[in-house]
Amino acid sequence: MSSGLSILYDTIRWEEKALFDAAKEKGIDAKMVDCKNLSINLDKSKEEYGTVIQRCVSYYRSLHSTAALEGKGVNIINSLNTSIFAGNKLFTHMLLLKKGIPTPFSAVAFSQESALDLLDKKGYPMVIKPTVGSWGRMIAMLKDKESAEAIIESRESMYPIYQVYYLEEFVNRPPRDIRAIVIGDRVVAAIYRYSGEDQWKTNMALGGRAEELKVTKELEDICIKATEAVQGQIVGVDLMESKENGLVVHEVNNTTEYKNTVRVTGVNIPAMMIDYAMSQGK
Repeated sequence: MSSGLSILYDTIRWEEKALFDAAKEKGIDAKMVDCKNLSINLDKSKEEYGTVIQRCVSYYRSLHSTAALEGKGVNIINSLNTSIFAGNKLFTHMLLLKKGIPTPFSAVAFSQESALDLLDKKGYPMVIKPTVGSWGRMIAMLKDKESAEAIIESRESMYPIYQVYYLEEFVNRPPRDIRAIVIGDRVVAAIYRYSGEDQWKTNMALGGRAEELKVTKELEDICIKATEAVQGQIVGVDLMESKENGLVVHEVNNTTEYKNTVRVTGVNIPAMMIDYAMSQGK
């Protein structure tokens, strides 16, 4: 077997198992590295990890382990810059905006008073999101001033990140969004994610369903630009079909999940990820 690949994780999901199995099938002696058991000497000693595919679920473990390993010269996918940029919805939005990539209207406020004042001026409904987070957690619909006051007030006593009030328009769209998987310079597969019963969020963890989507040139172009904006290599790009503005990008995912994309499209995404990672080895 050849060597030179590590899969860094803190929770083993279907995705991490599939990556390991794909590497094994290709004759690659991949190492599974549990970040919870990892310690790194922050000096000039050499680290023998080969190319690392970052798969930590925890934003903070992912960010800091990437920083430590990359700082010691380890080739890690995705890079620290991508971890920083794609791990924060506000950072992502500003980079997409700078590159001229269509996005939903968004705004940020830094106190309860300024957030409510912004909402009064912009109007309802709006969606409030934590700048850092996944799986639809802590995302809420602000339907009117009463609901906004209750939800924002509840966050005033939380960890400081939740007092950065990131607000996004409620996009007029079909009851679905799009998840596209980008590896290198192409979109390898894409799906529609439909909202579950009595849900407006499309997260699969909340009962949504997936359906294959044919990748068009328009979709591929916007996804590649979004990937480049966050300096990504392997990412998931989430888009909505605005009835007024067409395709808009609302998130780029650094350690994207792809189980449902594989299930409905039949595309062997983990094998493609392994091939790409090995081609990037230094």
